[in-house]
Amino acid sequence: MNTKTNPLLEIKNDHRLKAIPFDRIKTEHFVPAVKEELTRSKENIEIIKKENKEATFENLFIPLDNAGEHLNYISGIYYSLLSAESDQEFKKLAQEISPLISQFRSMIMTDETLFTKVKAVYDNEVAGKERPKLPKNLKDKEELKKGERYRIIENSYKDFIRNGALLNDTEKAELIKIDMELSQLSPKFSENVLNSTNKFELHLTNEEEVAGIPESTLEAAAHAAKKKNKENGWLFILQPSSFMPLLTYCKNRKVRETVSKAFRSRAFNDEFDNQDIILKIVNLRDKRAKLLGYNNHAEYVIENRMAESLDNVSNFIKKIYDVAYPTALKEAEETLKFARELDGIEELMPWDYGYYANKLKEKLFAYDPEELRPWFKVESVVDGVFQVARKLFGIELQEVMDVPVYHPDVKTYEAYDSDNSFLGLLYVDLFPRETKRGGAWMNPVQVQGHYSDGMRRPHVSIVASLTPSSENMPSLLRFDEVRTIFHEFGHALHTLLSDCHYRSVASPQVLWDFVELPSQILENWLLEKEALNLFAKHYETGELLPEEMLDKLIAARNFHSGMANLTQLRYSSLDLNWHVTNPDNINNVQDFERETIRKYQVLSEVKGSNFSCGFGHIFAGGYAAGYYSYKWAESLEADAWSKFLEEGIFNREVAKSFREKILARGNSFHPMDLFVAFRGRQPDPEALLVRDGLIKQSK
Repeated sequence: MNTKTNPLLEIKNDHRLKAIPFDRIKTEHFVPAVKEELTRSKENIEIIKKENKEATFENLFIPLDNAGEHLNYISGIYYSLLSAESDQEFKKLAQEISPLISQFRSMIMTDETLFTKVKAVYDNEVAGKERPKLPKNLKDKEELKKGERYRIIENSYKDFIRNGALLNDTEKAELIKIDMELSQLSPKFSENVLNSTNKFELHLTNEEEVAGIPESTLEAAAHAAKKKNKENGWLFILQPSSFMPLLTYCKNRKVRETVSKAFRSRAFNDEFDNQDIILKIVNLRDKRAKLLGYNNHAEYVIENRMAESLDNVSNFIKKIYDVAYPTALKEAEETLKFARELDGIEELMPWDYGYYANKLKEKLFAYDPEELRPWFKVESVVDGVFQVARKLFGIELQEVMDVPVYHPDVKTYEAYDSDNSFLGLLYVDLFPRETKRGGAWMNPVQVQGHYSDGMRRPHVSIVASLTPSSENMPSLLRFDEVRTIFHEFGHALHTLLSDCHYRSVASPQVLWDFVELPSQILENWLLEKEALNLFAKHYETGELLPEEMLDKLIAARNFHSGMANLTQLRYSSLDLNWHVTNPDNINNVQDFERETIRKYQVLSEVKGSNFSCGFGHIFAGGYAAGYYSYKWAESLEADAWSKFLEEGIFNREVAKSFREKILARGNSFHPMDLFVAFRGRQPDPEALLVRDGLIKQSK
């Protein structure tokens, strides 16, 4: 291939926003581009190593940051598309691209000359010195840069050590080999989950089989059947927008069982089985951690988190468990009693819980989440989250049509600050397709900060698989899907409102158990009348969401919160146990999972199911030994949200403080310092339990 015609290698970008030329990028462009940029990046590293002057922040860290700048650009595009829009041919590239990039990064982090230079700067500017505090005057850019500079040096020094700089040559070679193997296994795990998910289709033609399922869901299922050339009936798949309403509303217990079992057994004992991959991943992670001097992978990960130690995480989980477990048992018992009275159910299975819990919620609160759909047309929800951001931070988002996209579903928006300065570019991709993995996520395509050609603003995407429109019905969202948009847009705001000088510490690149604070706090506005009235309007009549429906929603918010908390704790503990246990003692994925989650089990076990084989967060994402961070961040945001409740949910001064002290600062100061600067004190550990109704506010 002629690299001169490769859009990934173009240095000059003529687009007014320097947007990625998705319309010209093809699968065959990636490997040549990666290889060429690897060569160039290695040459840049050699120049840095040969610099004879005394190492300083300016002549070491800035050149290091720029050395692989364009390589990071190319790999960022590849991994964005790998999750959001990739066919089998595109996915196969990961087996070649991932090891190349992993080897290059390992080469840098284990280079003795580079580490000697990094250590010299660390010894001169950081060692023995007190870490800078967030300045009171947040307009003092020089003081802010000092904090960033300190943090970059400190983090880089630790990163080199945590990635093998102190190992001998034999150990370094072993570490690089491990990293390369891991770089191939994670994409394969994700590919298997997606293939297994896409393989399942349930085509129903009997009306008795779909009794109880809402009309909007049936409309979408009928549309899906037609797209698959089915003459009639309804087609259900393992995307949340399809199977969740079925599990919640379908009267037919056998149909619920079929779908539930299919979802719970993705990539488990089928042609896309992930069991061997899991055992290889945990074995390699354990070897890596021990090579670096840690007892296990969890200890290695959590050392560099806000929680700081495995004991702190374990105590945090236990504190919630001690309250949530007995509550969840009572919730399960009341649901079984209700199911027995209603339909004679003697044993509550996982495919029964959602159905009967929802029926019980309807009885207790006269509330059914499905009846909210007409007020949550997807376009209105997107506009609504933009309006919330406008009222809080004074920013504007405007749809633009001249930005190349990777799929017709993707919409693009420019974000502007209250002074009309450009904040960044937002991609919004909300509907399921077979070329997109399940779930929802935010991806910082380009972070904010200083690049070799000057300061750049961020480009960010939010991706999900929500209820799509059909032939006769627009996209009307479940309330939990509305929450998904607010959650992911919270991540996007964190990125768009970043105001750092150096991109390596810009938002959202913060400690992992702090990263969910900006996303989860934004969900709170969804239970506030003042916010909902901005956008929750009936898609046909324009009528505002009736107050009595909002009252029901609020009254039911903590319904079965014990079960909700216990579910998250189960995932967190499963994650931790995979990463604290000696892999030599794990012989069977299913047995290990069963034993780990036993103490969190309140419903009957389902044979043939396995959650680990589809647990992409920890085996294909960045949450290994860190899934607890969702609950950790919930605790932080529950306390931060109380500040808004005290002062007003759209109080501009509180919003300004949150923006300037949390969102804008990225990783330029320790997250505890940032939280204290905003809240005026350290986090209240009971705030989450109080908000979820699990304990009463202590006086």
